[in-house]
Amino acid sequence: MRYTEKQIEKYQRQRYITFLEKVTKNLFKMFRDEETTQEQFLKKFKELKKKLNEQVEIQLNSEYHHQMKTYIDRLSLEVEQEFILDDIREANMTLLNRLQKLKNGTSYKKDKHKNKSKNQDWG
Repeated sequence: MRYTEKQIEKYQRQRYITFLEKVTKNLFKMFRDEETTQEQFLKKFKELKKKLNEQVEIQLNSEYHHQMKTYIDRLSLEVEQEFILDDIREANMTLLNRLQKLKNGTSYKKDKHKNKSKNQDWG
């Protein structure tokens, strides 16, 4: 069975986006864990970044996915320079939390649906 170009493109897109999310989740876990050493962090991040670079890069349409990619690129530039993990931990936790807020912002009800339940006459 042959796959169409569209199916292949969709698969690569899903795979790339899933891997972006995997990278950000791993980063969040490492920053949150106080026992993560700088050497462990560097080793894991470089491994994840290498695997990300091996993925077929796709065009990202979603603001959330685009911000994830931008964040990972910025962090890789920051990590290439000299840094202390404890100094960058708090700032990166904040940035990762903002990414999660951006992701979760689409899952909330629209205002027009919220008002329907508020305006119901209960008696």
